[in-house]
Amino acid sequence: MKKIIALIVAVLFVFAVASISFANEKKAAPAEKKAEKKAPAKVMSVSGEVVAVDAAGKTITVKGPKKGDVVIAVDDKTLAAVKAGDKVKATYTSADGKNTAKKVKKTASAKKAETKKPAEKKAEPKTETAPAKK
Repeated sequence: MKKIIALIVAVLFVFAVASISFANEKKAAPAEKKAEKKAPAKVMSVSGEVVAVDAAGKTITVKGPKKGDVVIAVDDKTLAAVKAGDKVKATYTSADGKNTAKKVKKTASAKKAETKKPAEKKAEPKTETAPAKK
């Protein structure tokens, strides 16, 4: 009888120690999640020419002057409006190695801007009048 009671006490002791260790693990897990909290996404922008449009991946590739080629995920509306060769200014966020567009705006290319300027008016010759003598 003493052996059975000793065995029951030993089993209860093992369960008590195991439950304490599991409780400590659960408290440590939220602390790790806080440490793993993601840094806020950086907002960046690039201006340049669209060199590729991937309809299947819903991305565009913009060739910027400093950053090189930047692949940006876009929505369906933007994907339909932009084509290769367009000049754009894209504002995007970079998180988890993926660039997601916030705003993509087409800009006029230099050649188109020159043709859209109105023709300058010819200057009319001015006639000077002499001041009246008193």
